[in-house]
Amino acid sequence: MSKQELVVLGQGGETDVCCPGLLTAPMDETQAVELAKVFKALGDPVRLRLLSMIASQAGGEVCVCDLTPAFDLSQPTISHHLKLLRQAGLIDCERRGTWVYYWLLPEMTDRLAGILTRPAGEPLPVRTETAGAAS
Repeated sequence: MSKQELVVLGQGGETDVCCPGLLTAPMDETQAVELAKVFKALGDPVRLRLLSMIASQAGGEVCVCDLTPAFDLSQPTISHHLKLLRQAGLIDCERRGTWVYYWLLPEMTDRLAGILTRPAGEPLPVRTETAGAAS
């Protein structure tokens, strides 16, 4: 497997079918659907902040009781946003007594980084003029 290949989003394990990064070859429909789910989860400012709060937490995990006060939203709304992040494979959680603790799943953020990163030192493809482009 080349450095430009990585595991398909939404599929677990190192032995899954690999796909090239976004900048090295066009992705197929299945890969685009999987990737779109993750970007949709990240497309909301509340979810993006929640992910950032979870990812930057010392110790690697955070209690929902520490996340909720940072927002002017109800607890059920915060829980809904966290559920969408979990469904996208960005975070996971565990209930401990009354509270739920969340942590980042670095595999997914690593995959996103790999898909969006251009191999170091390689130039972007040469852009060609399109018909009707302004001079």
